[in-house]
Amino acid sequence: MIVESVLTPTSVFAELASEEQIKNTVNALEANGIHAVVVETSGEARQKVAELLPPGVEVFVSSSETLIQTGIANDIDSLNRYDSVRAKLSKMDRTTQGREMNKLGSTPEVIIGSVHALTETGSAIVASATGSQLAPYAAGASKVIWVVGSQKIVPTLEVGMQRVQEYTLPLESERALRAYGMKSSINKLLVVNREVAPGRITVVIVKENLGF
Repeated sequence: MIVESVLTPTSVFAELASEEQIKNTVNALEANGIHAVVVETSGEARQKVAELLPPGVEVFVSSSETLIQTGIANDIDSLNRYDSVRAKLSKMDRTTQGREMNKLGSTPEVIIGSVHALTETGSAIVASATGSQLAPYAAGASKVIWVVGSQKIVPTLEVGMQRVQEYTLPLESERALRAYGMKSSINKLLVVNREVAPGRITVVIVKENLGF
């Protein structure tokens, strides 16, 4: 998808949202069936996620710089407090158990991750190279938790797509090149405009610059 006629400077995408922008986004998300809470710091986000996850619940941590930066990924996968899907997958053989692994990752009880843009009109945009997190986000998981730095708030879907292409992708490509020896690409996109299952999706908006 090529976005034309959007003149928003790329540098804007690193700026934290104003109080008015956050309020508009929260109100729109709630109107669209997506619960939204706002916290000041990464530490508060970490605490909020802990409150949302009962001990022993099955949780899949999606690959996310935001979750790494906040310490949430480590809390879930390393502290034996939860039933970590990623820990299970690490012990399985992709060659002989590939189908089972795909099913396990696609239908966790809870998936936690982030998004690449939230709009003031109440939509969320997630871009992916593989699409592995998109199925549970869209429908496969019983519960979805997104932790999102407020710099990811944009006015509209059009500007959100521009953010993904011009800001998120270059940063993710740099990370992927260091980690995997290859750049990333936007192969699959998920846009969530509304959630029909009450209470299924919760967005924790953090007033810090987190992730891409």
